[in-house]
This record gives sequence, structure tokens and C-alpha cells, in this order.
Amino acid sequence: MNFLSRSYDSAKNGIFVSFNQDYTSLSVSTCNGYRILSLNTIEQPLEICQSETEDICIVERLFSSSLLAMVSLSSPRKLKVCHFKKGTEICNYSYSNTILAVKLNRARLVVCLEESLYIHNIRDMAVLHTIRDTPPNPSGLCALSTDSDNCFLAYPGSSTIGEVQIFDTVHLNCKMMIAAHDSPLAAMMFSPNGNLIATASEKGTVIRVFNVADGVKLHEFRRGVKRCVNIYGLAFSPDASLLAATSNTETVHVFKLEDTRDEAGQGSSDDSGQSWMGYLSKAVVASATYLPMLQMSVLSQGRAFSCAHLPQHGHRNICALTEIQKVLRLLVASSDGYLYIYNIDKAEGGDCNLIKQHRLLKKAEPGAAPHSLREPGSRGGPGDDNLEAESEKMNEIASALRRPEKEGFMLTDDQEFPPVTLKSD
Repeated sequence: MNFLSRSYDSAKNGIFVSFNQDYTSLSVSTCNGYRILSLNTIEQPLEICQSETEDICIVERLFSSSLLAMVSLSSPRKLKVCHFKKGTEICNYSYSNTILAVKLNRARLVVCLEESLYIHNIRDMAVLHTIRDTPPNPSGLCALSTDSDNCFLAYPGSSTIGEVQIFDTVHLNCKMMIAAHDSPLAAMMFSPNGNLIATASEKGTVIRVFNVADGVKLHEFRRGVKRCVNIYGLAFSPDASLLAATSNTETVHVFKLEDTRDEAGQGSSDDSGQSWMGYLSKAVVASATYLPMLQMSVLSQGRAFSCAHLPQHGHRNICALTEIQKVLRLLVASSDGYLYIYNIDKAEGGDCNLIKQHRLLKKAEPGAAPHSLREPGSRGGPGDDNLEAESEKMNEIASALRRPEKEGFMLTDDQEFPPVTLKSD
């Protein structure tokens, strides 16, 4: 999930990396093709599929389905939606400018251009709404909640300050604007249930967490004081109790989201159960009268609960907090071409131990059965051959999309994917 954008490029080696929505797989693409890797164990990731036919720059997988949304370097304005197991292209769309990011959940597919956003119904790929004339967004920064019930889209509301626009993609209206930072935004990520949104600015020293329902700031964390950095990734844990942040430095910070019910007057009034951080917060509040505003702000900001250290600095890194075989792990995918897996102590915090390191560009292991996407054929145009091919493709897709009669449609089943259909004229 989420990751600023869950995909990125590296000027050094041209690697693009993206976690899927629940961090069960990792997409890796270069100028020579792409790979989808399973993250169900901490051992060498199993290759689910690969293709060496196109120069893919963006590849996004919808949960554990066979649905992929892809953009190539050779056709940066064209989005392809494909079924990787059948090796078929379901549909493609062309846009007025370069596609900078693609976001998916079970209800919506969002395409981000520099000054506009297109919201598609993922079931038939119809364009439901277009947000035009957005502030210049050359990095394609946006976030889409993975929860279809809280189906919110976040994007920068300004190119000069850190305003976050929250858009309801179900009712197709603007929900609110959050004044998150003084500097332009660098990263955004929704919590798994879509109730929270974490933000970071280009300055990179402070990370804030807001309530999506009313825009109230719930948490504020300080990543550092001495230097400004580029925040590349934010990720919540499955229960939204932890928040990880990656940057171009060698340190990955993990922050703990303390329960804010007491601050809202809904918690217990018994002070005996409060942590030492609670007492420290009270002491800071009590001293507010005697401290300058800047020092007061710094003291009131939370510090890292846990940290992980990467072998190198200066790379783009994205992160994930996910349970692998029922154990919480911190995953960092780096533009140096490696996936780092850390153990994290959810109770005590502290330093995270590096337990595995996997090379992302390693070739498929012997015995693997990769599936390559076929080159898409011509779509449309006069002639019986084209019409017959189109009809055959639609029949194949309809067969693949047929729901089981008894069990019903299972989106989590890797054999299935949402009923996307070809548009007909």
C-alpha cells in the first residue's frame, strides 16, 4: 500500500518497484521487462510471472488477482490492463499526457497525470470522473485507500505548500482539504481501513497523521533535526498501530501511534496505566508557558519507536509493514536492486534486525514456470479478421470472469480477478 507512490524509478539502474495493496507481492520492472514476486515467506521470493518483451516503467497488481495495470517507457501515455496468467490484454486507454502513477483497489482505478487525475470504475474501466487543472504534480504523488468502503483519493492541493486534497471516489466529490505542512508534499499513505492518512513534506523532518473523517491531526513525529531528507515511502502496519518511513538515508524509522482516545476525553482517567511517554507529554504541556513556540513544537513530537539500518544510503527506498507467516516484518525494496527483510519487536521496539536480503533482478530459479504476456494484437479497424479476433478475445475473458455458482466471486483467489470487460462501441 502504499506506499508516496508505490512505484518509482532510479536514474542509476532504471529499476521500478511496487508493492501490491496488501504487501503479498512485489512488482519489479526494468527496461527489459518485469517480474511479479510472491512475499508469502521470508525466503527467496517466488516468481509468479515475468515478461521480457516490454520496457515497463509502471506495473501495479490488484491484490492477489491476475489483474495487472501497466505503462511502458515506449508508450508512456498508454495504460494497459492485462490478465497475466492468460497472457491477454483486457483493454488499453490513452491519455493526453505521460502517466505518472496508477493506483488500484477493488472498486476504482486511478490514473495520475501531471495536472489531472482520471477515476475509472475497475469493473468495466469506464471513466467515472476527471479531476482537471490540479496543481503541477510532476512526481505523480497521490494515494488511494485500499478499502473500498472508505474509497478516498488523496493528491496535492498546492505545489508550494503541503495541502492534501481528499476526494471521495464513490460519491465523486471533494471531501476536504488538509493543511498538512508548510512545504510541498513528498509522500502520502492511507491506513489499511482508510481512516487515517500519513503525510510528509519535501523538508522531510516531520511526519504527520490525520483523521480522514474530520481532518484533525492525531499524531506528529520527528524523523530528524539535523538534516533534511527526501521521504520516499510511508507504510502503516495492518492494524495501523505502527508507521514506517523510508528516505534516501540509510535509516528506516518506525513510529508507534499511541491511542488518542484519552486526548479526546474518551479514555480512562486512571493515570496509573499511562506509559512514561504519557507523563512526558504532560510535562511538556505543563512547561508550555515557559518555552518558546519552536522548542515546544519539537519537544511535543514523537520519536522513532524502532529503526532499521540499510547497508547503503543515497538510494530510493519504499517500505511495507506486513505479517509474513503470522510474524510482523519490515520490508524495504530499494533502487539498489535488493529487498531487505527485518524483524521488528512490536512490543519493545528498538533496532530492527536484518534477517534476509534478496536480489530483485535475479533470474527465475530452475523449475519455475513463468508466464509471459503476449504482444497485444491490433484492436479495432475494418475487416472480418479483426472482428473475429475481438469476439474470440471477449469470449475468453467472459469465460475467465465467470463466477463460481456456489462459492461466489472470490477476489482473494489468485485464479480470479474483478470482472473487467472490454468496452464495445
